[in-house]
Amino acid sequence: MPVVVLAGGVGGAKLAHGLQQVLPPGDLTVIVNVGDDLELHGLAVMPDHDTVVYTLAGLADPVQGWGLAGETYAAAGMLARYGQPTWFRLGDQDLATHVVRTVRLRAGERLTTVCLTLQAALGLAGPVLPMSDDPVRTRVRTDEGWLDFQDYFVRLHQAPEVREVRFDGATAATAAPEVITALGAAEVIVIAPSNPIVSIEPILAVPGIRAAMQAARQRGVPVVAVSPIVGGRALKGPADRMLRSLGSEASALGVATRYVGLVDGFVIDETDHALGPSVAALGLRVLVTDTIMADDAARARVARATLRFAASQRTA
Repeated sequence: MPVVVLAGGVGGAKLAHGLQQVLPPGDLTVIVNVGDDLELHGLAVMPDHDTVVYTLAGLADPVQGWGLAGETYAAAGMLARYGQPTWFRLGDQDLATHVVRTVRLRAGERLTTVCLTLQAALGLAGPVLPMSDDPVRTRVRTDEGWLDFQDYFVRLHQAPEVREVRFDGATAATAAPEVITALGAAEVIVIAPSNPIVSIEPILAVPGIRAAMQAARQRGVPVVAVSPIVGGRALKGPADRMLRSLGSEASALGVATRYVGLVDGFVIDETDHALGPSVAALGLRVLVTDTIMADDAARARVARATLRFAASQRTA
């Protein structure tokens, strides 16, 4: 059963890992956001892609949820001695990923090809596809002006209020052909519990991706989303604050509203069971379940529940 997941960040990586546990090898494809990407010390850095890949490869730091387990930072220490900025600290093992990726990109390889090669070296069974081979960069407007996303997210620790978000390069970008092929072959499409504004919307902003999802729905493929907001709060990251500052309700209902017309079903946590009727009133089927993915078993549990819910859309 080919399953395609749209994902970014730790929440997306966790659900992707749960799906990897319960699906046959090769049945999972993850489409990841590249709007968070940046060039640092001359290297191509892909935070969302690498978080998902390291998680699926069993290499991610189990405490942080991102980066590599057992990481060291000798190179970052030396960069600091040279007076280089280290607010975005690259680990020594992680540095190898960025070096190899940059060398191959500069040799003229497509971004998707480079990413698939790295994934194969780490033993991944299914592909993690950048949404586009073209550069797309998320920028946020604060009271101090426009910022690159990582300036806001890492350097400023998500402190400023976000007044506006834009995705530079998105409308001129082309969806990676592997992305369109995967969506065309999918039997289930899942939007992971990722930040809807800066992890999922950049993917949907690339021409062709939203249309491919709509075409899948028209041929009967269920599309379901899992809320990243539980009890009015984001489990990780600034999604709740961003929703609020951009004029949306910081709740599972607020997220569901953003997905109307794109998904058939919406998964909310038991904590938010009272919101179920309001979500259903949007025209969405609702699953209320425990969505907290505290360990590998919980990730698999949420994945199974999500797939069963998706399957139920076909017979509804």
